[in-house]
Amino acid sequence: MKHIIIGGDGFVGSHLAADLAAMGESVLVADIHKSGHAHYASVPFLAVDVTRAESVESIPLAPEDVVYNLSAKMLSPIVTRAERHDFFWPVNYHGTQNILSWMEKNGADRLVHFTTDMIYGHSVSVPQDETHPAKPLGEYGESKLATERLADEYRAKGFRIPIFRPRLIIGPGRLGILVKLFKLIDLNLPVPMIGGGNNPYQFISVFDCASACVAAWKADFPNEAYNLGSDDPPPVKRLLGDLIRHAGSKSILLPTPAALVKLTLDALDAVNMPIMDPEQYKIADEICILDTSKAKRELGWRPQYRDEDMLLAAYTEYRKGKDALKQAQRSLAA
Repeated sequence: MKHIIIGGDGFVGSHLAADLAAMGESVLVADIHKSGHAHYASVPFLAVDVTRAESVESIPLAPEDVVYNLSAKMLSPIVTRAERHDFFWPVNYHGTQNILSWMEKNGADRLVHFTTDMIYGHSVSVPQDETHPAKPLGEYGESKLATERLADEYRAKGFRIPIFRPRLIIGPGRLGILVKLFKLIDLNLPVPMIGGGNNPYQFISVFDCASACVAAWKADFPNEAYNLGSDDPPPVKRLLGDLIRHAGSKSILLPTPAALVKLTLDALDAVNMPIMDPEQYKIADEICILDTSKAKRELGWRPQYRDEDMLLAAYTEYRKGKDALKQAQRSLAA
């Protein structure tokens, strides 16, 4: 048996590949790009474009093999309203469609599949468990919810497909939308919050996502959906305030009237000039906390990383990158 990680060169996939290889498992990474990860010394890589069925079908697959679908188009970078459908759906939905069809043709039926908490939309109940109404607020969430419905069709054929719905994933190797926040703090500029910042904000570590994949494999791929999020997330203003103090910045937190800010962002989005994705800002002042008790109970999985520590680690990585760039520029100038 081998573990085939599609999208395995990406954020979660690369950590999962390294973890499985360290456990002595046979691993194959399939992705459209190849980075310089150290585990490629022992883990084979195959160039694959999930939007093309013939490309997916080039991956060698035996019935006993297991597959992890971590291929995705994410909310960062921000794309305009006019571009969103064509940006998200080919990879997120049609790519999943190609993967499931390829598995069926080869007699393999075990798949770990990642979607997102963005399928829930506005928070109806707190915390949000896996039965929360699914009403996405944009093309990203819609494309991911459509893959869950597709997974249900294949479950009815005998497939075993655990689905993970993570909060915003952070950790070494991807900063995404956090870069804008870090730049404001570095420049000692005010950090605006949508609303008063009293609502908690929940992350999930990339390491905890990788461990959830391993837990699903060891639990023999249950046909269930599982939320992934940290424990005890702090209020936004405390989370950001701690970061500002850690950075030694003079930035201040700036509460804003949420309704007015959302109207302004809606107007910018309507004319294809977004500065934030609607799926992010429309819920920015809501209490959106995922209930992860099901994953803990059924998979024996627990998040190991705190939101505060994850954000500080991300900022430290950002600073190291900036400092390394400055040093390189000085060396060139000299």
